[in-house]
Amino acid sequence: MSGLSAELNSVEREMAELLDRLDRWSLAYHRDDSPLASDAEYDSELRRLAELERANPELISPISPTQRVGDKPLPEFVSVRHKLPMLSLDNAFSGADLEAFEQRNTSKLNIPSLRFCCEPKLDGVAMSLLYENGILVRAATRGDGSVGEDITHNARTMATVPLGLKRQDLPKVLEVRGEVVIPRADFQRLNERQARHGETIFQNPRNAAAGSLRQLDPRITAKRPLVFMAYSVGHVQGGTLPDTHSEVLTYLNELGFKVSELTRVVTGWREAENYVASILAQRDDGDVDIDGVVVKVDDFSQQNALGYVARAPRWAIARKFPAQEEVTTLLAIDFQVGRTGAITPVARLKPVFVGGVTVSNATLHNADEIARLDVRVGDQVIVRRAGDVIPQIVKVLVERRSGDPTPVVYPTKCPDCSSSLIRDVEEAVTRCDNSMACPAQQKAALEHFVSRKAMDIDGVGEKLLGQLFDQGLVKTAADLYLLTPQDLSALDRMGQKSATKVVRAIAASRETELSRFLYALGIREVGEATARALAAHFDSLDLIMTASRESLEEINDVGPIVAGHIHHYFSSQAKRQIVVCLLSAGISWPKKENKPDLTKSLADQTWVVSGKLESMSRDEAGAAIRQLGGHTAGSVSKKTDVLLAGPGAGSKLSKAQSLGVTIIDEAAFSEILREAGL
Repeated sequence: MSGLSAELNSVEREMAELLDRLDRWSLAYHRDDSPLASDAEYDSELRRLAELERANPELISPISPTQRVGDKPLPEFVSVRHKLPMLSLDNAFSGADLEAFEQRNTSKLNIPSLRFCCEPKLDGVAMSLLYENGILVRAATRGDGSVGEDITHNARTMATVPLGLKRQDLPKVLEVRGEVVIPRADFQRLNERQARHGETIFQNPRNAAAGSLRQLDPRITAKRPLVFMAYSVGHVQGGTLPDTHSEVLTYLNELGFKVSELTRVVTGWREAENYVASILAQRDDGDVDIDGVVVKVDDFSQQNALGYVARAPRWAIARKFPAQEEVTTLLAIDFQVGRTGAITPVARLKPVFVGGVTVSNATLHNADEIARLDVRVGDQVIVRRAGDVIPQIVKVLVERRSGDPTPVVYPTKCPDCSSSLIRDVEEAVTRCDNSMACPAQQKAALEHFVSRKAMDIDGVGEKLLGQLFDQGLVKTAADLYLLTPQDLSALDRMGQKSATKVVRAIAASRETELSRFLYALGIREVGEATARALAAHFDSLDLIMTASRESLEEINDVGPIVAGHIHHYFSSQAKRQIVVCLLSAGISWPKKENKPDLTKSLADQTWVVSGKLESMSRDEAGAAIRQLGGHTAGSVSKKTDVLLAGPGAGSKLSKAQSLGVTIIDEAAFSEILREAGL
């Protein structure tokens, strides 16, 4: 063998080894959520492969990760015909519909019951991938079901789309179908990036995915966080597949495709409806948007016997969830003043049932959002409500607008105190800066002060505070501690016994924690986690009140903006006077005992937070974990050390249990924070 030939064989071996290693690492990261290498290691090996390919272009493999992104836009999309139509599904809206679905099919097959494969119906964009001899040769949109568009150049950019399939018994031709989605966290980051660059804000993850797939320039698609989730096979030639749909999903996962971990095989419509209920309960906590459950007869021989009707299979049905978007009419726009003076436009809507509740109000955020939507009173609008998110208007149906309604005029004066409004050039919010004399801000500040996560004063709510404020008995939080039973008993529907109970509850709140007190003050952008961080770092209100911006920025999760708000608050003579009065009223907290430094007690641990937490938001829990030295991740994997699980933790809880990950509840987490002095 010549020296040149030997050298070439050595290069081929190295390139083959690099391809294999990069493929294994990519599968572990994108399919299994269980990284085998760091980003730096992956990038280093990828650079080495690219270097070898540049020197030996004749050895470049079509499945090389370097070949994912092309460098030239296409002039136009080309239409392609599906070998097997990509049909739509009939819908079911209740358990009774599922029962009827099963009865139709058992009657046709003359059997008592059916085994169903149930899986979440992902709210994304359908895509077909065609492989010949294991190599990706074409990707297409669903289109009208018969004809779609060739989007191969864009599909290749997606890390969750295998460019090649490695298996000895592969069919000669294999079509894999699935949904292209954008995870919720990635969608939020995408829109933040779009806003920073002055580009279009996407209405929802589905629209963002659709727009990303229809880019003529694959370099744009490559920047979008698209994920392909396989859910079935289409055209197959020159090979055999498993006998059931559930086994095919396992087969696809083994080939390298990401499939839903929530898929279950059940017997009968009742078990299917129970599965629907379990997925609906997890809907708002999942990584991606789900708009229902797909129920399929699992056995392929039974599917073939049942066949098709019109443009839908008899053997599958989509059990739909309550809509999260509906069309209604905008009746009016009110402008509300918040605790920090922010002016928020609120849309008053013709009541509409959406996301499981009746919605009559929706936020319009700020002046920029009103201008972007060009929303006007009388318009037909699409309102969206998802989980705990405040309902919002996402689109105006301009084509339904009648006449020439007047554009919304944003106020220049505070709607409550008539002070001039200001807007910081660095933010989109318009504010009333009259915080000490604006009734709306004063009332909101009082409501925040007494709330459960702040001073937690039982029996003092919005209605009672309104009475006290309107009667002139309370203007600031410090005034609460001067109230007597006689003051309260003079109010409507307040007897002596109730008045005494309220005064005792106020008195009991004098003994608190420094972090609660800081949070209760209502400093802009100082949530529970930041308040805990301040208390843990300084352990002294005096030190916090006199801290410089620079020293505040040294605290984890306190950046320049938050540091500026804290410094500005305590630089205000009026705000400092309220603090002095509160301390004079007897508010106090225990000094932190000398104990081991626990500020890094979670060092090098990876945590996932899931479900609904009562005493804090998931973001605040994540901030506390990071403050104690831990890392947070969005999904459970073999690398996860602890799952903090609240009600509705759903699939993440199931996966953590299957992997043997430590699981703790909110009470245990709160104890960790208490021990660490947070």
